[in-house]
Amino acid sequence: MDENQIYMNAEKTYVSVKTGDPSALGLLGLALVTLVASSQKLGITEGVSYILPWAMFLGGFAQLFTSVLDFKKENAFGGTAFGGYGFFWLGVGMCWMIKLGVFGSEMAQNIDVSQLGFAYLGYLIFSIGMTLAATVTNKVLFSIFVLIDVLFVGLTFSTFGIMEEPMHMMAAYAELMIAFLSLYLSAATVLNIQFNHEFLWVGKPINYFKENKRGCLFAGEEK
Repeated sequence: MDENQIYMNAEKTYVSVKTGDPSALGLLGLALVTLVASSQKLGITEGVSYILPWAMFLGGFAQLFTSVLDFKKENAFGGTAFGGYGFFWLGVGMCWMIKLGVFGSEMAQNIDVSQLGFAYLGYLIFSIGMTLAATVTNKVLFSIFVLIDVLFVGLTFSTFGIMEEPMHMMAAYAELMIAFLSLYLSAATVLNIQFNHEFLWVGKPINYFKENKRGCLFAGEEK
């Protein structure tokens, strides 16, 4: 085998596959599940049996599908956010199924709700990080993440029995506002691309942390 053949065999071909922006689908999933779930928290509807399909398919699978497409587009923020919240809704759906006795009465009788509180606390910490990352996206998305933080504060405190009723209602109204803003941003994402201009306002990035270039938060001053 001569040198030219060796060179040709060593060459690699990279194929770029272009896909549309999947975030509108993920936002729709988030909007639908939070709209239905907030109706139950606010006492407009009762039970969780009819929330389960929306939690599993829209909150779970739609956001996970969006996450995979975002990772393929090298969008670590979108992939992590949609993936994280997609798995959250699958987890919540399974918790409801356990409580309803789908997996047997023994599991339903061995529930420690504090474990769910710790899961909410973990997601609160995760969401604060995602909120900081959202400052470089747009103001509507940033507002959604702020409301998600409020939602998890309410869920965490109410689940641990701290100011249970006011925290529950705070979570309910935050979830309802998440639903409406997510519906708006989902529509804006599609329409702004479709009409090739900002048909619906989303707001410019805040860029506070990016533009100030403050360095590592915990590193201290550089010398």
